[in-house]
Amino acid sequence: MTDAAQTDATRAADVLSEHRESIDRLDAILVYTLGERFKHTQAVGKLKATHDLPPSDPDREAKQIARLEDLAKRAHLDPEFAKNFLNFIIAEVIQHHKKHQE
Repeated sequence: MTDAAQTDATRAADVLSEHRESIDRLDAILVYTLGERFKHTQAVGKLKATHDLPPSDPDREAKQIARLEDLAKRAHLDPEFAKNFLNFIIAEVIQHHKKHQE
């Protein structure tokens, strides 16, 4: 390997390492953000159970999905991915809410 190729490979490895460090930090942010979100949805589930409210709110869910799709578009994220992700979260939240009502 020539010195130039070695230098390019070293630079590429450094850039790769920087990207991976950023990805790791973002993964941590996602996990802590989801943890915070679920803390609030657990509280909502307990409140709904206490007041005999239904575990799901289809109108709110539809509005949230539309809102998230719009945010995804503005963030240059695939809106379908964002929709599927939120649907997954909503399904999990509803399961938690149902458990509170048992």
